[in-house]
Parts: sequence; C-alpha cells; structure tokens
Amino acid sequence: MGRIVATMSTNQQMKPIDYFDRHPVFRFDDFAAAHAADGRRSRQTTASVLKQHVAAGRLLHLRRGLYASVPRGADPERHPVDPYLLATQLAPDGVVAYHAALQFHGKAYSLWNRFHYLTQGRQRRFTFRDQAFVPVQAPAALRDLRDLGGGVVERPHAGGVVRVTTLERSLVDVLDAPERNGGWEEVWRSLEMVEFFDLDAVLAYTRALGSALTAARVGFFLEQHRDTLMVEALHLDAFRGLAPGQPRYLDARRESGKLVKDWNLVVPERVLNRSWAEVS
Repeated sequence: MGRIVATMSTNQQMKPIDYFDRHPVFRFDDFAAAHAADGRRSRQTTASVLKQHVAAGRLLHLRRGLYASVPRGADPERHPVDPYLLATQLAPDGVVAYHAALQFHGKAYSLWNRFHYLTQGRQRRFTFRDQAFVPVQAPAALRDLRDLGGGVVERPHAGGVVRVTTLERSLVDVLDAPERNGGWEEVWRSLEMVEFFDLDAVLAYTRALGSALTAARVGFFLEQHRDTLMVEALHLDAFRGLAPGQPRYLDARRESGKLVKDWNLVVPERVLNRSWAEVS
C-alpha cells in the first residue's frame, strides 16, 4: 500500500505552513518528500524546519518521525490529535483495524481509548495522552498481498485521510481475534449494530485469511443473524465448506458449551443464546 502523500509541481515551492494546514498528522518522510520536491533541500534542512515549528508551537512532535499540526493560536499541550489519523500514520502502511475500525464506522458497542492498527512490519505500542495505540502485524498469509489481503479503504476524516478496514473485513477480523475486541459480548453487540454486509466480500477475505476456525465463527454468526442480515443459503454453504473437519472450541480458552454440528463448533451457552441481552 502506498503512503498518503501530497504531490506538488517541481517548480512550485512548498510553504511548510500550507503543508501543515492540509496534514493534521504526518510522517517526517512524507513531509521531506514534499519539502524537497525541487531537489534543493536536504533532510537536515527539513529536520531543522520542523524543529523550528515545534519550538514555535505550530507542531507537536509525537514521537520520532511523527508530527501533528497545531492550528494558529491553539495550545499545543491541549490541542486534540485525532486518534484515527494518528493510528494511520504510526506506520507507513498503517490501517485502523479490529474494534477501532468498528468504532471509526460508528458500529462499536463500547467506546475505547485503545486503537489497534495493522502493519506489515513490527512496531512498538505507543501511548499518547490517555490513548493506547497497539500495532498488529498482519497475518503471514496476508502480509505480502495487496492491501494486506483486501478490505482496506481510505476515508476523509478530521481534515486528513484515514486508512481503515471495511465493515466486511472488520467482521472477519474481530471474529478471528476476539481477545483484541473485548470478548464475545462486545464482538456480538458491535456486529449486531451493522445493518448490511457485502457477503461476497466477507467470503473472499475469509478465504484469503485461510483459517478454518475463523470461517466457522463467521458462518455461525451469519447463520444466527440470517434473517436480519438477509443471508442466503448459498453463502452459508460456502462458509460450511471452509469450516474445520473436526470439532473445535469457539473460544481459545476451550470454554465448554454445545456442539453446533453444522459448524463443528463448541459454542458457549451464553453466546449460543446471547444471554447477555436478557440483563441489558
């Protein structure tokens, strides 16, 4: 995936302030590429320019190679930095994912200050103010594929652009890694806020991920919600064909429950009956 970079004519000199106004959060390398578009500015010069603007209160230096713009007259220590823009820029290929993606789309049951993002490489966890940004290295099966296996979109947001997984990919991802998403109740309640999924896209991404257990989890969820999501038999049949050949536990902790033979899943009673809805 390519970075989000503004391009300029080589005969047009870029003013740093103009760049800051168009990029609420940005990486040093992207600014350097624009700043040196005429080929006459070194990286040292670029670093010096950024340092001056940090000192002047026009920029926040978030961590090495990462900056946030501060509007004229705003207090740098209090100016909010959008977490989705920040998560996108924490890696050159950063993608807002899992619960954070559902939250971005307005489909999270609970609001968190923890934001997972996908990347091909290895990153360290980062904390800014009261927000935690957790990197997740894309699964090996997807790491070298375009858009990390698909289901990645760019959306205008808060004056910048956010890279984020679609609702279809997010459905599969949160069922693939429920521990990153607050457990089954949070996963179920969040996904139940979505009115429609493109099931062909869900199926294509599930196949790319290549996990029989995840395919069974997705199929089970869709069958449980087949009326509200208008799930047809042909899609359920396709997911059954990807399910494991032997019984597996829905939960990695091997929580006991009832065997749902169609999916070879041992499903805890609370998930099977959605019993949390009775006490909401």
